[in-house]
Formats: sequence, C-alpha cells, structure tokens
Amino acid sequence: MSADQALQDIADYVIDFKVESEEALNTARNCLIDTIGCGLLALKYPNCTRHLGPLVPGTTVENGARVFGKSFELDPVKAAWDIGALVRWLDFNDTWLAEEWGHPSDNLGAIMALSDYISRVNVANHKSPLSIKDVLEYMIKAHEIQGILALENSFNKVGLDHVLLVRVASTAVATHMLGGTRDQIIAALSQAWVDGSSLRTYRHAPNAGSRKSWAAGDATSRAVRLAMMTMKGEMGIPSVLTAPEWGFYDVSFKGREFSFSKSYGSYVMENILFKISFPAEFHAQTAVECAVLLYPEIKEKLNEIERIEVTTHESALRIIDKTGDLDNPADRDHCMQYMLAVAMIKGDLVAEFYEDSFHQQNSLIDKLRNKMILKEDKRYSKDYLADDKRSIANALQIFFKDGSQTDKVEVEYPIGHRNRRQEGIPLLERKFFNSLKSIYSKEHSDRIYSLCLDKEKTEQTPVNEFMDMFVLKD
Repeated sequence: MSADQALQDIADYVIDFKVESEEALNTARNCLIDTIGCGLLALKYPNCTRHLGPLVPGTTVENGARVFGKSFELDPVKAAWDIGALVRWLDFNDTWLAEEWGHPSDNLGAIMALSDYISRVNVANHKSPLSIKDVLEYMIKAHEIQGILALENSFNKVGLDHVLLVRVASTAVATHMLGGTRDQIIAALSQAWVDGSSLRTYRHAPNAGSRKSWAAGDATSRAVRLAMMTMKGEMGIPSVLTAPEWGFYDVSFKGREFSFSKSYGSYVMENILFKISFPAEFHAQTAVECAVLLYPEIKEKLNEIERIEVTTHESALRIIDKTGDLDNPADRDHCMQYMLAVAMIKGDLVAEFYEDSFHQQNSLIDKLRNKMILKEDKRYSKDYLADDKRSIANALQIFFKDGSQTDKVEVEYPIGHRNRRQEGIPLLERKFFNSLKSIYSKEHSDRIYSLCLDKEKTEQTPVNEFMDMFVLKD
C-alpha cells in the first residue's frame, strides 16, 4: 500500500535535500544561540525547573543527553522534553506566522538531545561525533517542515494546537538522525500524525495556563520516542491522512486535504522571526514597540488618557485580544492589552512583568486595558499573509481627556524580521550574552560567546564538546 503523498514528500526532503544556502546556515547559527539563551533564562523560574530532570530522581543514563544549564544525563526522550520546555517557557524563542503559527526552534529539543546522545555513544565506541554543522542542517530541515505545513493550513481554525507540527517535524528529522530509511521515516511520520493533536484550550481564556509553556517540549519528546520505536521495527499507518472516515483529514481537518504553495527547501529558516526586543506573543511585538516609542511623550500623562486606539491584523484579534481577568503569567503574555499597558507604564516589557506580584502592585495596568479599542486594518491582515511581505503590523494612537492626542505610530516589521536583520542581529547577540551571564561566570560566558560568534569554529565543534560547555553542576 502506497503511503500518503504528504508523508513521502517530507521523507524525500529530509533524505535528499542538501543545504547550500549560506543565509540559511548563518540564520540557523543565530537561531541556535538565541534558542539556547531563551532556555538559560527560563532556569530562573521554579515553575519551569520543577519539571526538569529524570522521571525517577537520581537516575543517570550512561552516555545520556545533557540539558543546558543543568547536570543531568538523561535518556534522549526526557532530555528532549526538558530542552523543549526550557526554550519555550518564556515565549521568547523564534516564531513563524502564516495560516498556522508556531515556534520552529521548539524542534531543538529533539535535535539537540538526540545529537548529544548519538555523539556521546559514538565517542564511547570510538566513532566520530556529530558536529554543530550537522545540528544546523537538521534545524533548517525541521524549521522547513513545520513552516511549509503552516503556510496554507490552519490548525487553529479547527481548534488544534500548533505543537502538532513540532511533533511531525521533529519525528522526521529524528528518524533520519537515527539512520532511518525512507520507509522508516514515512512510518514514523504516520505515527506522529495518528497521535492527533492537543487542543488549543490551554492557550485561551478562561483556561490559559502553563501547559502552553511545556506543550512543545512534550511534542518534541514524543517525536524522539516515535522515532526510536520505529527504528526497532514498529510498523506505520500508510493512509493516516487520507483514510476515509478514520484518517486525519476526515477526523481532525473537516475533510480538507493539506494545501502547499511551496516545495521544501530553506525558505523558512531564511525568513524566521526572532523575538529580540520583548518576551511577548509575536503578534504584539510591533505594538509593544509602538508603545515604547510613545513612552517618553506619555509617561507623565497616563492618568489623563481617555482612550487608546490599537490598529492591528486579524490574527492578533483572534489570539491575543483579551478583556476581563487574567489569571496567571501565561494568560498575561498572550493579552495584547496587558502587554501594551505595561509598556506604556514602564517603557519596556520583560518576563518579570507578567508575574502575579508585578500585576498586583500595578493597578494602572487594568485601568489602561479598559481604555483600549482594538480594530483591524484589512491591509495589515493582507500583508501578514503576503509572500513578499509577511509583515506583522500594528499601530497605536493615544487620546487624552483635554482633547489632545499623540501621532499615530505604526510599525510594520518587528526588529526580528528578515527585513531588519542588519539592525537585529547585534541585539540578538547581546540578548544571548546576557542570558549566558545569568547562569555562568563572566569568564565562562566570554568563552562560550566567543566560540558561538565564530561561524567556522562553531560549525566544526563536536556536539558533545559543545554541550560540555553548557553543563552546570547543581
């Protein structure tokens, strides 16, 4: 029985595509350090770190995979969970926006855990370890699979969460990393699809909560498990997508087949969006930038505001337009009004500003939220999906009780956009260095930073030696 074409196309891409784009490789290296940095910053949050480590306390796996900033040696399934949860916890890693949204660097959970494990086992058996160049190529492919699937296929509109695409992309790459054949990659992919998907319930009021911070870790961990099961001979489900009545299309996608406008290459990595300025849901990044630009003008007049007009795009209205009570940090970092209010009050937005203690001490936040009016600009919504633009535009204008008003401030492209790479990369590197200093000594931070900014040395570094630098004894 012939497998579904969508499965075959992914398997052929993973096996046959040769990464030749220097832009993609350079962007992948920046993505690697940024993703690691996001994980290191998350180590300051006990609600995250309590999930980390072996399932059975005290367990150590010989030649196990390591976790950034920790001393664990874990089986690669749990290590993928830990790395994936760390990099996603603060909502500060990269983003891909299309018909479906997501964070392709979530796949680093599977890629890094499995790369470290494979490398350590190889070294123990007098074989060559993988290099960071290998990791970058795996990242490009995982980004591409997740991103191309997301371009024209909206899972959120049928209530499904985008971490499904993390599981699919990570499964394909992980099976290839383990030496899987074309048939084995297809079989593993079929298992990833038949798992179905988490509901988006935990991302939306009144149920928004911390699961959204570990859901991607769970997905990338499941991918490693499915890949390893397949390599032990587990059979596939060839028509998992197209089977009448019981396939994914009929059960979960309202009978529609996936639509594709691009073939797989390196497009997604080249166009990935970095979160550089603010740990905020990406549809709000440019809005927060507008608020920060207006801050010097409004900071002494916050109690004189009559209304705040926010012009935005359809996806932002659907995801982060929230009124009423916000129950926890995970609820607040997905509320446009909350993020804007804080930026107007503080002139900045950092992860600590989502915590209960900060919210409870700043009653002005909710007063400002109640004065906000969100409206769609059809051009913004169109340009958001346009292949040659992919903007994430927002505008902000503030009106005062005395009849005066600010100018309408508009930002179409966030600083992490491809159109602002030259401006953004130095800031991304600074973000990474600051994350290093939050965990390591200055001397050790300097050592890691120096290596990671050297393209050739980074690419040539064996994965196990690279991970050695990030191990921190508890």
